Amino acid sequence: MTSREKKTAAARRRTRVGGGFVPCVRAAAASPAATTTTTSPTPWRPASTSWTTTRRRRRRRRRRGRMSRNRGRDWLHPGMSVVVSPPPPLPPAELLLKVQSIDLMKSQSGQNRTEHHTHLYQSDNLVIRRGQTFLMWITLSRPFSPDSDKLHLELKTGPLPTVSKGTHVIVPLVEEPEDGRWEAAVVRQEGSKMMLSVSSSPAAAVGRYELTVETNNASGQTVSVRDPANDVYLLFNPWCEDDAVFMDSEVERQEYVMNDIGRMYYGTRDQIGARTWSYGQFDDGILAACVFVLEKSGTPPSGWGDPINVVRVISAMINSPDDRGVVEGNWSGSYLAGTSPTVWSGSVEILKEYHKNLGSPVKYGQCWVFAGVFTTVLRCLGVPSRAVTNYSSAHDTDVSLTTDIYLDENLDPIDELNGDSIWNFHVWTDCWMARPDLPPGYGGWQAVDATPQETSQGTFRCGPASLAAVRSGQVFLKHDAPFVFAEVNSDKIYWQRKIDGTFSQIYSEKKLVGHAISTKAVGTDERNDITDLYKHPEGSEQERIAVETASRYGSKAEAYSSPTAEDVSVEVTMDGEGPKMGSDAGLTITLRNSSSERRQLVLHSQAAVMYYTGVHKATVRKDETEVDLQPNEGGWSLVGVPEEQCHAYKDYKDQLVDQAALMLTLSGRVKETQQVFATQFSFRLRTPDLILKPIGKAVVGEKMAVEISFTNPLPQVLKAVIFHVEGLGLLNARKIHYGDIGALESASLTEQLVPSLPGPRKLLASLDSRQLTQVHGVTDITVEGKSDGALMFAKTQGKDASEENKDASKRRGTHPVITMISLVNSSVWPADWERFG
Repeated sequence: MTSREKKTAAARRRTRVGGGFVPCVRAAAASPAATTTTTSPTPWRPASTSWTTTRRRRRRRRRRGRMSRNRGRDWLHPGMSVVVSPPPPLPPAELLLKVQSIDLMKSQSGQNRTEHHTHLYQSDNLVIRRGQTFLMWITLSRPFSPDSDKLHLELKTGPLPTVSKGTHVIVPLVEEPEDGRWEAAVVRQEGSKMMLSVSSSPAAAVGRYELTVETNNASGQTVSVRDPANDVYLLFNPWCEDDAVFMDSEVERQEYVMNDIGRMYYGTRDQIGARTWSYGQFDDGILAACVFVLEKSGTPPSGWGDPINVVRVISAMINSPDDRGVVEGNWSGSYLAGTSPTVWSGSVEILKEYHKNLGSPVKYGQCWVFAGVFTTVLRCLGVPSRAVTNYSSAHDTDVSLTTDIYLDENLDPIDELNGDSIWNFHVWTDCWMARPDLPPGYGGWQAVDATPQETSQGTFRCGPASLAAVRSGQVFLKHDAPFVFAEVNSDKIYWQRKIDGTFSQIYSEKKLVGHAISTKAVGTDERNDITDLYKHPEGSEQERIAVETASRYGSKAEAYSSPTAEDVSVEVTMDGEGPKMGSDAGLTITLRNSSSERRQLVLHSQAAVMYYTGVHKATVRKDETEVDLQPNEGGWSLVGVPEEQCHAYKDYKDQLVDQAALMLTLSGRVKETQQVFATQFSFRLRTPDLILKPIGKAVVGEKMAVEISFTNPLPQVLKAVIFHVEGLGLLNARKIHYGDIGALESASLTEQLVPSLPGPRKLLASLDSRQLTQVHGVTDITVEGKSDGALMFAKTQGKDASEENKDASKRRGTHPVITMISLVNSSVWPADWERFG
């Protein structure tokens, strides 16, 4: 073969199919319906070409191959038939199913908010309760076709939403939705708009969810853009039988979930005082603030579906020691760096300040403030709750389930050893829920406490402790039942130091702790005594069995021994409602000798100023009195002293702290029998009310006024007096720096306001000064409604009036719209003293 013939044969081999030049062609199917078919009618024969022509063709083929390796050739292997595949067509844009808008039907007066009992929330977002259906409209780019289109909703909460943890919820579109599951169904379709009915799980995590809609079909997939206005707040649902917080009484749901006004009780068991507290769980910004509290806890949102876990998280977050929670506690009596605890009249201002300052604790609070804020957060999230006050409330510091008082050889208290204390009163919160983590029968009301007293699993929190468990002494049931039991039913045991330094039990009081446990009654402002929910009747066999059962789990179970005969007892009483602030405090001490023989003893008495927590501040008087008791079988004999035990105001006025609490400690030993007895009696000095008198007709959008009057009960000047006024739907919280009020003088001021919401409202006021605290007042105002236009005008006018008042105050150097009406020298107390301390 010549050289030319060899080159021609090589060229032929390179041009055959399979030589790597035709990758885009495929063998034709046997079917005659091929899209594009090219067939060679005769066997292929090479053309007679010159060497130059062959070389040119070779160069052209190389250029074409470099330009497109996927392009077919004009000439093929002899007898071969192929089909050339065209590139796939792009989907037409109009075939994609896109979401153009979402309407969550979130109007406050609309069907969703009304049926979910969330119509009172002043929020622009959709607020719904879990385990219940809601409606929404979706507008699409074209009509939805069930045969070819797919659609589902996605809800995400928390920083790392995860499907497996329930924080990334995919809601499928189904024909027949089932209860208790996240599902959606089309209930109406109008062209490219369709209405969905969406159901949620009754165990879903509560909180704020981001909502998007995803569509799929043969043309592709689209996802709607997340709009913060479409975020959904999901709450617990006391109306849903499958929810752990279900409460079957509508009147109780209205009280413990929907009522935004409550009552706080304080004072002592013999001098119960009351004040109104504004929970304000529906106020503008409060829902967002409550969810912020949950989010700031740093706990995983996957656990926010369990109310047991949620209340423990919130219990820790209301106080500040561990995690910079909402309120910073202060029992020192000095509040210059913040607000005195007695000034607060509600939770709204506290929660808004905490949210606004991105989690900086609000200064300052004490037990009723912690309980008030805790109750607000729970009601806002949908957990039925109430503030509860326990009088003579024990604080057990060593899990002994006893309150221990240590005395020296002379029967004087050893202050450095007396860590346990009995608070005049303590306020905590009850919440309602099922307890699947406990044996049957322990659901219902649970005690939870946000006041930072003792730690629970390393964090300052308490509860939920089942009231049923506390009542029966089943303190081994979680959470924190021993501490709550000691608060309401511990025995007070007195220990005396012996010569060798050891201590022996000399006396015990079994009926001192846990009295008049109080909460606001359902539907009224009356006090409801719920002591029977916490303990059996004092002294009954059932109550003693509960104490003995609980004591087996305490650190001093050996303290319980068989009772011994005692024939001398002591009782302290006071006349009427007790002493007033600024006057002497007179008490009557009564001893009883139930034996048929004479009894002689020395009575030791000590009067001290106390914090309401039972912590000693200062001793103001000590006495010893020899007493000779004649036989008096079952009768009562007055102490053989010339007059009532009287404590002069001048002795204690400079030592008084918040709540104006004092304690009288009595102890003695009977010479004939060596019997030792002891008791402590707490009392407080009553403070006057603020008298609030509305002026003018209360109409939405129209100005009105309220007159606030007060009489200083002290024979000394009240310096730098501050009035605090607030009322939901009436006016936002205001602080009025009044100035000084002279000794025994009366003063009045007038504050203007513009109601913004119709219906029955309460206006709250409090007074605070260095010399006098715990002064409050409240008045009822029924506001008449107006048209929507007038309501908008009211909001605008209210804002304008506020700005105008601020400007005026700058010009005058005083607080806006405050008018001094009278300032007279008077020692008369307010005539309509009601139930305030």
